[in-house]
Amino acid sequence: MEFDKMQSFDRQAEILKVLGHPVRLKIVAGLMSQSCNVKKIWECLNLPQATVSQHLALLKNKNIIEGRRDGVEVFYQVVSEEARRILSVLLESDVCK
Repeated sequence: MEFDKMQSFDRQAEILKVLGHPVRLKIVAGLMSQSCNVKKIWECLNLPQATVSQHLALLKNKNIIEGRRDGVEVFYQVVSEEARRILSVLLESDVCK
């Protein structure tokens, strides 16, 4: 097997581990269609802001999402194409519905 494919498998496994938590899976699924700020995310999930911020930090650290500052707000969006493809498969198979 090619070395590049092995690295790709490593990255996909890392993404799957991160997305394996229900809150992070919901966050990324929500961000697939539009960017959102932290307040909207925690209101939609009905979770404390600190909890959501911790999950966002992990997703950012793993380069799955990134934040874009607009004044005092930060809007998050999915930037990982691997994560988009993985989540698209889950959404198509009704796993996340």
